Amino acid sequence: MQVLIHKSSELSDRTIAVINDKVNKLETYYDRIERAEVFIKEDDGSAANGHTVEIRLAIPGNDLFATHTDESIERATAEVTEALRRQIRKHKNKHSHHQA
Repeated sequence: MQVLIHKSSELSDRTIAVINDKVNKLETYYDRIERAEVFIKEDDGSAANGHTVEIRLAIPGNDLFATHTDESIERATAEVTEALRRQIRKHKNKHSHHQA
């Protein structure tokens, strides 16, 4: 799977490693993920917290998408990947029932 990180500011190597690790773990739940696009946006003043992390997973059919805002990029990434894991589970259940 290809992981693309789009950011509005510089990220530390540690933060990039955490993002890649969490996103790549999603492949253990669904091996047909083609690409993950990670968008990291700084607080524009309207959000109470500091960073918004959005992830779009390109999969066959409709893409999966989740977003979360937190002071910590790592925590926001963890929340988004957990939401995507739940979406993957629903997606797989829906498709396995159609094929049976």
